[in-house]
This record gives sequence, C-alpha cells and structure tokens, in this order.
Amino acid sequence: MGFHPANLAIRFLLELSALVAMGLWGWQQSDGPARYVSAILVPLVAATAWGIFAVPGDRSRSDKAPVAVSGAIRFGIEAAFFAFAIFASYKLGSKPFSAIFAAAVFIHYAVSYDRIVWLLRG
Repeated sequence: MGFHPANLAIRFLLELSALVAMGLWGWQQSDGPARYVSAILVPLVAATAWGIFAVPGDRSRSDKAPVAVSGAIRFGIEAAFFAFAIFASYKLGSKPFSAIFAAAVFIHYAVSYDRIVWLLRG
C-alpha cells in the first residue's frame, strides 16, 4: 500500500503541509528582513534534505537517488522532517492542527508498512 498512487498523493500533501508549517515557523523566528530569509530558508533546507537523500530503487521516489543512503537513514530523515513540522505547528500555537497532523503522519506510515519494512531491511 505504501506505493499506491492514492497513498503517494496523501504523502505529497503531508510534505507540502510540513513545508508550510516550517515556513510559518521560520517567519515567526525573526523580525524585519530576516523573517523573509527564515521563512524561505527553513523549508528550503528541509526540502533539499528530503529530495537529495534517497534509497536507490525507492519506487515512491521515481527510483532516483542523488545521494544514496540506507533505508534506515532515509526513514530517520523522514521522521525528523515530519517531527520538525509537528513541532513547528505546535510552536505556532496550533495545537489542534499539530495533533491532527501528527495523527495523519502516523496513519500514513501505518498504511505504508510495506515501504517501511522495505526501508528498514535495505
């Protein structure tokens, strides 16, 4: 199920939501012109890490791996990415959204158990 197109679409929406939360959190961290830099730089760094580090042969990522890593490392990157997004949304003062977002990420990974097993075995 982890490679099902509907699940991949949900994952994509979770990724976008995470990046928005990170950008808003970055915006809140500074005043003046620095807030624009933070609002762009925080999600940009996260998206770069998400996009660069991949497991060769991961069908959920078009089989491309610019920087090849093990499945366990990739899973750690994904967990850190979503954990930071949950933290960011919580710190923004949106406790209900952060709880719903955390539940959605957990459900997504529960449904994607086949991909998680594949990542942790490889």
